[in-house]
Amino acid sequence: MIAEQLSLLEQVDEKEVRKLVIKELKNYRAIKVQLENKKESNQAGVALFPTLRDSANINALKIKQIERALEHSLDEDERLIIEKKYLTAHRTKDINIYMELNINKDPYYEMKRRAINTIATALGII
Repeated sequence: MIAEQLSLLEQVDEKEVRKLVIKELKNYRAIKVQLENKKESNQAGVALFPTLRDSANINALKIKQIERALEHSLDEDERLIIEKKYLTAHRTKDINIYMELNINKDPYYEMKRRAINTIATALGII
């Protein structure tokens, strides 16, 4: 019966899911800075840069939902992997992360895959 239920779900391209989640996580950093800059400019009462589109409300909502997904849907190890891999300004190799976290290679990649799928589910991507 469970197999029948699972077969009703549409298959998703795991590579495409991973690509979309990683793109959103990398954009998250820039959007977060943008919102902090906007808040700072508003408090100072100045507009330092011209804007070509009004995306502040959408971006604020994206930040809120990504932060909620990271905080509430991942366990501690999964969150650390995502933070160290995608939410820092410098590139970090997977081997450095799993060595630092003292996790073996195979369990690391399984946690990373599970974390990306969990984020995709929490954000409604899948």
